[in-house]
Amino acid sequence: MQKTIPGCFFQQMYSSLTGISMERDHMKDLRRYLVLKYIQYLVLSSSNAVSTFLGLLGSSYAIIILQSAKVSSKSTAVLISSLAKADILVCITVVSAMVLWAFDARVSPPALAPALLQNLLTANAHVSCLLLSCVACEAYLITFFPTESRHLRTVRNARLTSRIIWMLVTAECALFQTDDLLKATGTSAPTRSPCALLSHFSSTASALLRSLSYFLGIILRIVNVYIYYKIFFSMSNRSTLKTK
Repeated sequence: MQKTIPGCFFQQMYSSLTGISMERDHMKDLRRYLVLKYIQYLVLSSSNAVSTFLGLLGSSYAIIILQSAKVSSKSTAVLISSLAKADILVCITVVSAMVLWAFDARVSPPALAPALLQNLLTANAHVSCLLLSCVACEAYLITFFPTESRHLRTVRNARLTSRIIWMLVTAECALFQTDDLLKATGTSAPTRSPCALLSHFSSTASALLRSLSYFLGIILRIVNVYIYYKIFFSMSNRSTLKTK
């Protein structure tokens, strides 16, 4: 009986948390979570320790909320679920950095370790920004074209969109990691050799992709501000008309 106490304790704790989330308004909690994520990725110029910690807590709570059948069948919930799971990359980065820091005095860490951790954070930021923009676009469609866009706002399309985003960002960070690997090896091959051509191609493609990501991030910020500006004033006008 003693061996089952820890398992029963964690199961009871999870059930109590799920029960709390069942009693609350799920969508209000998820909206607060989205606000936190918008501040973390689309308002702040760079994430800090406080915003990252709060983001991890919010993602953990969002995953618990999304276990409810009331919200799991909605397309927005699929995007939010993928957004919350993207923070797993942050957890891996934090744990790996702590392990490298703990064993730094005994074992010399691999040269590519810092670059790999940075690429994981880049993947998390890019996935989160794109998913938040998808949520904003869906909110725009719900507000202004609720009936016309119903065939687009499906769970199937949300899952497909999430997969495409993950595939694109994975390919992007794989290119960044390849470029870091070739720079770390620093092989002095002839200029016409395949290794030198590959190194030149990956370096050029990575530089272009980083510049494109930077400008795309600015565009996404502007688009998100515009979308919520339109939604806010639309809702304000509707509430004003109702009061009249």
